[in-house]
Amino acid sequence: MSHAERQCAARGQKFTPIRRHVLQALLASHKPLGAYEIIDDLARVMPRPAPITIYRALEFLMENGLVHRIESRNAFLACVHNHDATPVVALLICDRCGSVGEIPAAALARSVTDMVAGTGFSPKLSVVEISGLCGHCQRAA
Repeated sequence: MSHAERQCAARGQKFTPIRRHVLQALLASHKPLGAYEIIDDLARVMPRPAPITIYRALEFLMENGLVHRIESRNAFLACVHNHDATPVVALLICDRCGSVGEIPAAALARSVTDMVAGTGFSPKLSVVEISGLCGHCQRAA
């Protein structure tokens, strides 16, 4: 949570209570959560928030590099890394247990930058999803 507070303060952004609660729900989870799972989680400790409120909080958290959206799962994952220097994030998603890991992607970012050089396109933070089996599930198989 202190990483998020520092990140928002450095960018002059407000880390509102609802944004804090959404991030806390994601940090407490051991798996990515959908927006409605976040709503259900928060409804245990506060009046049930409206979906638009959660989506706005998630959008803010993504824009500030605190949350990743996993497109293939329509779910969200908290991130404690600083991605200002690297515009590409690589997520390893286990098909069996649903765990998600993040790996350094500086080399991939350089490749993407090289590929788009000269096109006039300026990439922003991209998430590359790599699905497969985590080490634990491979050993259990």
